Amino acid sequence: MSNEQVRNALRRLKPVTVVLIVAAVVVLWFVFSSYYLVDQKEVAVLLTLGKYTRLVDPGLHFKLPFGIQKNLNVPTRRILKEEFGFRTLQSGVQSIYSDADYPEESTMLTGDLNIVDVEWIIQYQIVDAKAWLFNVQDEQKTIRDISQSVISQLVGDRTIFDVIGSERANIEGRGLELMNELFTTYGLGIRVTAVQLQNIVPPKGQVQDAFEDVNKAIQDRSRLINEGKEAYNQAIPRAGGEAEKVVQQAEGYATERVNQARGDVSRFLAVLGEYQQAPEIVRSRLYYEMYDEVFGAAGATTDLVDKNLDNFLPIKNLGVAGVVSGAAGGGD
Repeated sequence: MSNEQVRNALRRLKPVTVVLIVAAVVVLWFVFSSYYLVDQKEVAVLLTLGKYTRLVDPGLHFKLPFGIQKNLNVPTRRILKEEFGFRTLQSGVQSIYSDADYPEESTMLTGDLNIVDVEWIIQYQIVDAKAWLFNVQDEQKTIRDISQSVISQLVGDRTIFDVIGSERANIEGRGLELMNELFTTYGLGIRVTAVQLQNIVPPKGQVQDAFEDVNKAIQDRSRLINEGKEAYNQAIPRAGGEAEKVVQQAEGYATERVNQARGDVSRFLAVLGEYQQAPEIVRSRLYYEMYDEVFGAAGATTDLVDKNLDNFLPIKNLGVAGVVSGAAGGGD
């Protein structure tokens, strides 16, 4: 449609039609500018003619239309995050990070004059929506500047090995305290809930390669120490159990031999007492008992005859001549 056609169409409009159109626009503006919605994780700051009026809780609310009152929703029930030295492109089970470097944020000087690259994040929550909106002009820049200054100060007070190793937890804890103190002083209306150090490495190049070799050696040493402790903890209880088993077996054997010896002594004393009272009877009984043991071990009585007649007399050689003769001698 050309401009001439548009002008002709406007000329054909009746005043009543124009009034109706204007009235419809005003009504729609009135309707859509007279209510607002606050999410469950937000708090709304209501302004009247640009001046703070009150805080509004989540839900559907009404306000003066035509821009007389405005609402600014602030996410006070969400945990927000700022990243330093790196950027996350996509969060999830497998997060995707940017390949870009941010040396102006992460490059720092340690207390022993070494350069180190520190990456970290802070998590914070808005606790005062009014202070968050009106006390500071650029909230995000203020948060980042204060956080960088605090971490730089803490890293600068420590050696590079402490920053990389044992002092990580202390830097995180002290950083949390200092940031909250400064944010309270500036009236930013936030509270830091966590400071987490991520990668802490020397600058790229030969220095970083040397530090990685040192860290690998330290990890290998720790692994070997743990393996040695594990082997020690397995071998010592097993050796102790085996030693206890041998000791118990020895004690049982000793007890058995002592009891057997005591029984032999008791039996000998009993025989001695009987022998002293009737020597001839006890001697004969012992003689018969000896023969009973010898011939009982040799088998049946018929086995005493040598069927092959290999001897001068047809008596089988029992191989106990010495025993018999000894017993006979004892009977004299």
